[in-house]
Amino acid sequence: MYLEQIFKTPNPIIGVVHLLPLPTSPRWGGNLKAVIDRAEQEATALASGGVDGIIVENFFDAPFTKDQVDPAIVSAMTLIVNRLMNMVTLPIGINVLRNDARSALAIATCTRAHFIRVNVLTGVMATDQGLIEGQAHELLRYRRELGSDVKIFADVLVKHARPLSSPNLTVAVQDTIERGLADAIILSGWATGSPPSLEDLELASAAANGTPVFIGSGANWENIHTLMRAADGVITSSSLKRHGRRDQPIDPIRVSRFVEATRRSCAAKAEPQSVSSVSLHS
Repeated sequence: MYLEQIFKTPNPIIGVVHLLPLPTSPRWGGNLKAVIDRAEQEATALASGGVDGIIVENFFDAPFTKDQVDPAIVSAMTLIVNRLMNMVTLPIGINVLRNDARSALAIATCTRAHFIRVNVLTGVMATDQGLIEGQAHELLRYRRELGSDVKIFADVLVKHARPLSSPNLTVAVQDTIERGLADAIILSGWATGSPPSLEDLELASAAANGTPVFIGSGANWENIHTLMRAADGVITSSSLKRHGRRDQPIDPIRVSRFVEATRRSCAAKAEPQSVSSVSLHS
């Protein structure tokens, strides 16, 4: 599986760097150095806490455009990602919110980042930005045109959104993989900080049929043991911040605690298989 090639583990823990408001966003503060300094501090905290990868998001740019962001945001994110790539040795991914996958892919390709997150790759979702339509056909052609090997991690029935068609999770997962050509899928709860249910993760994992499934929101050191039973990896942010508040910076102690709990969960999940393997050869 390519996860081991990129992250050096089959069960990656990916921490998120939430960038402070970027140029042209409603809350932009006029000081790009402050944005860069915060991003560097958070990436360092995540790396020292033991995560396997980092994803960079323009999280505090809300309210978001539904598709193409301003060129100044692309420029700032490219600069920041390049700085982080030179600071930490971890694989880095990019999510340009709300759904500018084309810009994310361009940034990732030029900075040699490893993956992007796409909120809506296929289908149509009703969101607070309006209707967002997946553009898998454009994105996959653009990746080929760039000669890029950046992986596409795609949300299925993404948080803060509702599908226009019947929300059949199995069909949505299969369409995202088979028709959207996603390299991995992400399953979240209904909102930031809300976890998916174990039942939904099990359905998604069965439908994915070997394609990696990531927990996309709401994971913490208390629920990760349950959630990882049906997932290959986890993307997490809010629970790693001071006091678990999303407006606070990353707390390396909370990162270490989460990483330790997740590693134990993965080891426990693998244990029955190894015991069975031993008995077969005895």
